[in-house]
Amino acid sequence: MTTTSARTTPSTRAWITAVFVVFTLSGLDIATWLGRIPSVRDSLGASTFEMGLLVLGMAVGSIGGLTFAGHIVAKLGARRGVQVAAACLALGMVFAGLAVSLGWGFAAIWIALIAFGFGNGLCDVSMNVSGAAAEKAGGRTIMPLFHAAFSLGTLAGAGLGALAEALEVPVAWHFIVLVVVTSAAMLVAVTRFQDEHRFEEHVATDTSPVPTPVSRWQVWAQPSTLLIGVIVLGMALAEGSANDWLPLAMIDGHGLDNAAGAAVLTVFLAAMTVGRVAGSPLIDRFGRVPILRISAAVAVVGLGMLIFIDNVPLAIVGVVLWGLGASLGFPMGMSAAADDPRTAAARVSAVATIGYVAFLAGPPLIGFLGEHVGLLGALLVVFVFIIAAGLASGAARERGAAARPTRRGGDVDGGGEPRLQAQRADAATSADSTTGGRDAG
Repeated sequence: MTTTSARTTPSTRAWITAVFVVFTLSGLDIATWLGRIPSVRDSLGASTFEMGLLVLGMAVGSIGGLTFAGHIVAKLGARRGVQVAAACLALGMVFAGLAVSLGWGFAAIWIALIAFGFGNGLCDVSMNVSGAAAEKAGGRTIMPLFHAAFSLGTLAGAGLGALAEALEVPVAWHFIVLVVVTSAAMLVAVTRFQDEHRFEEHVATDTSPVPTPVSRWQVWAQPSTLLIGVIVLGMALAEGSANDWLPLAMIDGHGLDNAAGAAVLTVFLAAMTVGRVAGSPLIDRFGRVPILRISAAVAVVGLGMLIFIDNVPLAIVGVVLWGLGASLGFPMGMSAAADDPRTAAARVSAVATIGYVAFLAGPPLIGFLGEHVGLLGALLVVFVFIIAAGLASGAARERGAAARPTRRGGDVDGGGEPRLQAQRADAATSADSTTGGRDAG
């Protein structure tokens, strides 16, 4: 739960709006590719396993983007990070579209997806770091709303993809038109970004050491970073496996055609959007940990309905529950990683890198299993990771400035007990960032 005693200024509102725009456009870019996966498979005549290897190309690029993102954002800022990411996204999408439509083959599409993935990974860290700082400026939990904007973008992209599939629009034209619009709008939006380091602070007490710099590699030694990474890993797999495989699972497992399979992905993304919009006030009221545990349970139930019930309407109900359950895990993990602004870029980069293992290992693993047991059966592996995320949810408990109560009757500035608790939490956070930390979750 994020707080601040400052009023939201016009420049802060413009910053928050700009972050919303970047999240939305990032989601639109991703779903533009995902919505045309059936056409790509048909163009290549690829097997399920081969499609898993193709999606792996984007995951490889994303890991590269995440690896360098901590350095780029720390040195150049989130604004520059988004600018570089926009260029990579445009390059990758245009090249991928041409490769599909002109029949350049598997290798050319794979290389294009590496560039696209690099831009996606860099944009992910950059916009989450800026979003976490804007959240502090806004004085309330808004990170799930940023990710809801991402989901709205993916919803729009998936809907356009389903329409393009139905109208048999060439992939190249679809990609080129979309990327010109999204990249231009993204570059305009980031001009409103503000310095994400403006909210760095340290509450001095006789028990809190003076913070020393923590390198971008030292954060990996903090148990809290690794446990938050487990949360993000499990929920990223819950979300990413749907993005990568849900259309094909509905086509191969439930007998739908290409357009209907893409439409079911739209249903999933709509559920994700609703969950993120509705989740923000729930997080402020109950905290991250209970909401994470409930989310994991709902996702498991929904995924089970999709896999085990051989009835399309009930399977779609399961898709809705799956989307609702998967909606809040990634944004809450990003907020938890960014609780301390002094290490936000490094920790968000580390946690996102762990999460993107789901996108790196998930596609080929599910594709390989799908060749032997079918895609619906292969999705059972996602259960294990969602359960692990639920078990690790204590690591996302609010700490430091993020734990200060504002809307629940706490006396932030009056010197009462909530203020003392906040100072103790700040001291704990300072010790964690100074010494390598111990997880208190």
